[in-house]
Amino acid sequence: MKPAEAAKTLVLVGAGGHAKVLLSLAKSAGFEVIGVCAPEFESREIKEWRGIKVLGGDSSIEQLDPQRIGLINGIGHVMHNSVRKTIFERYRTKGFSFPALIHPFSSVDPSVSLGQGVQVMAGAVIQADSVIGENTIINSRASIDHDCIVNANVHIAPGAVVCGSSTIGCDAFIGAGATIVQSLVVGENAVVGAGSVLVRSLPANCMSLGIKPYVTQRQQN
Repeated sequence: MKPAEAAKTLVLVGAGGHAKVLLSLAKSAGFEVIGVCAPEFESREIKEWRGIKVLGGDSSIEQLDPQRIGLINGIGHVMHNSVRKTIFERYRTKGFSFPALIHPFSSVDPSVSLGQGVQVMAGAVIQADSVIGENTIINSRASIDHDCIVNANVHIAPGAVVCGSSTIGCDAFIGAGATIVQSLVVGENAVVGAGSVLVRSLPANCMSLGIKPYVTQRQQN
């Protein structure tokens, strides 16, 4: 595989449920996580979180050297919430790198291209010649088949299946257990609901439920 290069010493941004999973993933992948920053730690009354040092709130990131320290985006991707994307873009602009994190119990073909900040969780499968855009989550047991293009800031939720030669637009959300039939296009900012089977391409800013092509326009963030 061809992940984007990044520092091996990292700081975690965020301290919610997604961050807990990423802390374990990063350690399993051989990274050194030296601290965590999150708004709830701004007062620094808490000194340690899950065995790593609390550095403070988000403002503490500004004190780090982006030439030596990389970041983990520990903010989860939920619908109608652009915080994760904002965090990634803000600190990339300031020169920080976000490594591609790949769980050792996932399967990623050597021909796959992974952008900055991609997170591949346990049990995920990404097949030959697929391209995964920056700041995208391929969650637990999700499957991306051959020749797929998954663009930036996408969340492929646990157990979702994206069949071969499909394209997922930027900022899309593919719900848990959803299936995208081969060679379809999911537009930017679109949502495929949990358990849905998508049998037709889905326009941008739309939501699909069940097996219908789309049912509603989605408000942009």
